[in-house]
This record gives sequence, structure tokens and C-alpha cells, in this order.
Amino acid sequence: MGSDVLLVVVVVAAVSFDFTNGFHDTANAMATSIATRALSPRKAVVLSAVLNLVGAFLSVKVAATIAEGIVDNTVIKGDGGMALIFAALAGAMLWNLVTWAMSLPSSSSHALIGGIVGAVLIAHGTGAIKGDGLLEKVLIPAILAPLVCGFVAALGTFVAYRLRPGGPTDRSKGAYRVGQLASASLVSLAHGTNDAQKTMGVITLALVAHGTLENADTIPVWVKLVAAMAIASGTAIGGWRIIRTLGTRLTEIEAPQGFVAESSSTSVILGSTSFGYPLSTTHVVSGGVLGVGIGKRLSEVRWSLFGTMVLAWVFTIPAAGLVAAMIWQASDAIGSGSSGSVVMAILSGAAALALFITVQRKSAVDASDTVGSADDGGVRPRTPVPTPAGSAA
Repeated sequence: MGSDVLLVVVVVAAVSFDFTNGFHDTANAMATSIATRALSPRKAVVLSAVLNLVGAFLSVKVAATIAEGIVDNTVIKGDGGMALIFAALAGAMLWNLVTWAMSLPSSSSHALIGGIVGAVLIAHGTGAIKGDGLLEKVLIPAILAPLVCGFVAALGTFVAYRLRPGGPTDRSKGAYRVGQLASASLVSLAHGTNDAQKTMGVITLALVAHGTLENADTIPVWVKLVAAMAIASGTAIGGWRIIRTLGTRLTEIEAPQGFVAESSSTSVILGSTSFGYPLSTTHVVSGGVLGVGIGKRLSEVRWSLFGTMVLAWVFTIPAAGLVAAMIWQASDAIGSGSSGSVVMAILSGAAALALFITVQRKSAVDASDTVGSADDGGVRPRTPVPTPAGSAA
């Protein structure tokens, strides 16, 4: 019975993390389309939610990497293995909420991977971590993907603004906005093929630990459905705080830039999915947005904000890992079996809810804050940007 309870706790934690992944990462697909008024905020998040749901069923290669490529599956057995998985999910979810509160587009993918590595490391040592897989499948792509996307986006923007003297006309900008309907949709579809897979992999690990599955080679249909519905539901809520950061605060974005950023991001994300890399869509899209700012005019990039974002990226894996390790140790100290994890699940959930409510009361951000001025083709006028650490806005 205790094992069954623990499995339920893990699945609930996985669904909760996937939900935060959805509303945290809505910005990845729709920030630029909302900022340029190619789509209204509400229509954008609904469209993104539907395509995230569809994308989640298109591939399982990333799920297989999460389930088998990062840690030694022999340590993920029985109640102890499920307790580790719960700690990993709780650590990732809490870090997601912290960066959301700071309006920073950090990586949900790396938060989850950091949580898994941190919990396994504290429980079983370095021997249980597949260092080669972590380096090849996670760390190297984390560095290269935003650079590649940024370069392609900068080049594309440079070309778009120099096809004719004076840059794109109002008519061509209208055509680019129409094109953004397709490019933003493809980003959402690609996001579903990559990010939803991570939670599928974690739930599959839990089923292996529980003994329901013999190995992580096969992902049950109900796992795919639950993960897809969770990320789609979170996406439909709309992560307005992160959407505002990527769409209006990092650089001013016009329709040609939005189209280029989304197209570049789609190519990189789908390419990584085909190789089974659990890529950070946040890193890719942020690289694309930075690239279009550079491609139009270097001075239009708010480098101080980008520097803060990079710091959040650097700390995501170790920070989520540390939180996961602390949760695992606390669960282990409270009691064996499922009791410790149940207690920590209640405490973690209460902490997450308290943080969410506090931030919403003090500095709520809604859909209207994510859209540029109608008079300038969707570009919000330059305004001073507060340091995220000093303001949750």
C-alpha cells in the first residue's frame, strides 16, 4: 500500500511540474507573436496549448533520454527510487516558480535534469550519474543551441531589413505578422515534442521503480496523455510574466524579427528532438530573440537583462539539484517508505502555493502587459527595466 501511495505522490508531482513547465514556457512559443500583435494574448496561449498537446504525441526520443540516459536506472528501484524521483520533481517545480516570480525565462528542462542529478547524487554518489550522457545530451547542447539559434536569427534579421532600402514596409510587416501565425504554431508544436517528453520519462522511471514496468523502453499511452494534458493546461493559463520579458523587455521586436526568431527556434528545437536531446526551449528561443535584436541594431538589446538571464541559466541545474537533494534528505529523515515523501509533498505544495499567491498579490502581470504599442507596429517604447532580483515585475 505504501508503495502505491508513493507512486501516486510521484505522478501528482510530475503533473504539477509539467503544469508549471507549461505556463512558465508559454513565452517560448508566443512572446514575439503577442508583442507584435500577430496574435492576441488569449488566442495565442490557447493555440499554443493545443499544439503542445499534439506535439507531445509525435516523438518519445527525449523521454527515453530522461528515462535512461542521465542516471543509472539500477538505483531507481522500489520505494527509495520513487522517493528520489519525487524529490527531483519537487526541486524542479520550486525552481520554476522562483524564476517565474523573478520574470526570468529559465529552463524547465534543466531544472528537471538538475533535480534528478541532485537527488541521485546525494543518495548514491557520483557513480550513479552517467557523466558522458549528461555532457553529451545536456550540457553541450545547452551551450551550442542558443548560440546557433542566435546566429541564424541575427543573419535572417539582417537580410530581412536590408532586402530594400529603408527596411520592411508596413505592407511587408503585415505579411510577416501573417507568417508568424505559422512560425509561432511550429514553435508550440516543437515545444510539445521536446518538453512534454521529459515528464513522460520521469513518470516512466517511477513506474519502473514501482515494478509496474520492467524497463523504461516503452511509455504507456496514459502517461503520454497525462503529460500532454498537463503541459497544455499550464500553457493555456499563460505565463504572462515570462512572455513580457521575452516579448518586450529584452529587445524591441517588430513582425519581421518575430517571424525570424520563431522560425530559427523551430528548426533548432525539432533538430534536437530528432536526436533525443532534452534541449532547453527557453535557451533556444531566448537566443533567437537576442539574435534578432543584434541583427537589426546591436544597441537595442538590453544586455543587463540578458546577463541576468544567463546567470539564471548557469544556476538552474545546481540550484534545482540542491533543492532536490535537501527534499530527499528531509524525506529520508522524516521516515522510511512513503511517509517522508508524503509529508514533503504537502510542505512543498504549500510553499509553491504561498509563493504563487504572494507574487500575484504584490505584482500581478496580465495579458495587457505583454503587448506592444498599436502605434508603432507592435513595438513597446523603450522604458527603464528594473533588475529582476530587486523587483518581481
